[in-house]
Amino acid sequence: MRELPAGDDAVLLDFSAEPDPAAAAAHSARVLRAASDAGILDVSDAIPAAATVLVSARRGHRIDALAVRRVLRSAGTSATGPAGAGDPEIVVPVTYDGADLGEVAALAGVTPETVISAHCATVWRVQFMGFAPGFGYLVPDASSPADARAVFDGLTRRAQSRPAVPTGSVAVAAGYSAVYPRTSPGGWFLLGHTDIPLWDVSAEPPALLTAGATVRFSCAG
Repeated sequence: MRELPAGDDAVLLDFSAEPDPAAAAAHSARVLRAASDAGILDVSDAIPAAATVLVSARRGHRIDALAVRRVLRSAGTSATGPAGAGDPEIVVPVTYDGADLGEVAALAGVTPETVISAHCATVWRVQFMGFAPGFGYLVPDASSPADARAVFDGLTRRAQSRPAVPTGSVAVAAGYSAVYPRTSPGGWFLLGHTDIPLWDVSAEPPALLTAGATVRFSCAG
C-alpha cells in the first residue's frame, strides 16, 4: 500500500500492487467498519476506485493517517478472508438472451452454454461504483473456479458502442461484469438481462450494489 497526499483532511491509499483486484473495496470496508465501531477513526467516508481508496476526515478534522494504517495492519493486508465475511451477497437472476452471447462465445472459443455456465459459476465482487448511479464494476473473486474465470480473460470491449443499452442488461467487458441500472450508452458485450432494479430513488439506500458486496448470477430462463 502507498499513501498519497490529498490535503489535510484526506489521504489516498494506493493498492495497485496487490494481486487481488477487489483489494481497494475490501480495505475501504475495513476503514468504514473501524470508523463506526466506537469511533475508532474520525472518518466521514472511504471511497474505493479501481485500485485506490480516498479516506476523508469528518468536517473540521485533520486526517489521522497513522490510525488508518493501524486499522489496515490489524486486519491484515489481504482483501480476502475473514475481513470480508460480513459483506452482503446479492443473487441476480438472469435470462441469458443477450445480443452478444454468441460473439463472446466465439471470442472465448467455447459454446454459448459454456459462457452462461462460467458467468453463473463465477463469484463476482463489486470493485467500485461509477459511470452511472447504481452501476457496479464487478470483478471475479479469487474463490471462483479458475476455468470459469478463464472464459472472460482477454475479453475487451465491443468495437462499436451502442447509443442505448436497455435497463437491466447484464454485460461483460475487459475483465468486468455489470448490470446497467438504466438505459444508457455502452460498449460492453450483452449476455442477457435481469428484472431486478439496481437503482431505486425511493429505496434506502437507492443503489442495490455497494463496493465490496458479492454478486452471484443465476439462470432465470
